[in-house]
Amino acid sequence: MSMRPLAPYAALAMGCLWLNCPGTTRADEWGAALADRLEIEVSTLEVAGRPAFLLLPPAEKRSTPQPWIMYAPALPDYPDEHEAWMHQQFVAAGVAVAGVDAGEAYGSPRGRAAMSALYDELVTKRGFAPKACLLGRSRGGLWVAAWAAENADKVAGIAGIYPVFDLRSYPGLEKAAPAYELTVEELQANLAAHNPIDKAAALAAARIPVRIIHGDIDEIVPLGANSAELAARYQAAGGADLVQVEFAAGQGHNFWSGFFQSQQLVDFAIERAKQAATPPPK
Repeated sequence: MSMRPLAPYAALAMGCLWLNCPGTTRADEWGAALADRLEIEVSTLEVAGRPAFLLLPPAEKRSTPQPWIMYAPALPDYPDEHEAWMHQQFVAAGVAVAGVDAGEAYGSPRGRAAMSALYDELVTKRGFAPKACLLGRSRGGLWVAAWAAENADKVAGIAGIYPVFDLRSYPGLEKAAPAYELTVEELQANLAAHNPIDKAAALAAARIPVRIIHGDIDEIVPLGANSAELAARYQAAGGADLVQVEFAAGQGHNFWSGFFQSQQLVDFAIERAKQAATPPPK
């Protein structure tokens, strides 16, 4: 089996991990793995007791306020190596990327609280722009749509890679209910109050632009119940000009490189993040 050489920053961090260095935290271990997967320098922090990661642009490309993208789902295996090119484009363009591991939260209040804690840390203490572009991959769509609905004034745009918006389609109410600290019956009875797809009209009313790429034969996160439904609800709410869904012909829920190397999606996220960090003309 061949092994790809580690970037210097990853080798240093992984060396500490392998040697079980004193003071190594869960966030440190996650950061080391991310640095290896993404081939980018990774900073780690803890917010509200949860590990978080931060990808910063090179020093000469940083700015104040710092444009940024909030990513979900930030989990031990995500972002993964398939996203390396995408995140490299973000930091090369001067845009930071951050995410917090709230576990399998599925857009629940627990997950939204962790995202708010990350937002507060970066904006109030680290000079980040008061609006972020949100990026949700797969079930991360639940995270970003739910958080955006509660924090529309903090959102510059939403980008998605085969994102989930309807809890019924994935993970299903039986799996989602514990994350919401509800029984299945309670979640079903109050679904409109919790299901991110039911927030689409509010997102459109807040004029939050959306750009998505989604496979047209996705069986795990069906296009019709998620991205296409979000677009339809945007249109019904008068936001047809705000939503763009790129249909990936013949693609399912997979690692096709086109999902993660979509120049249009990357350009959208960069443009929205940078615009949010640009002071209005006087």
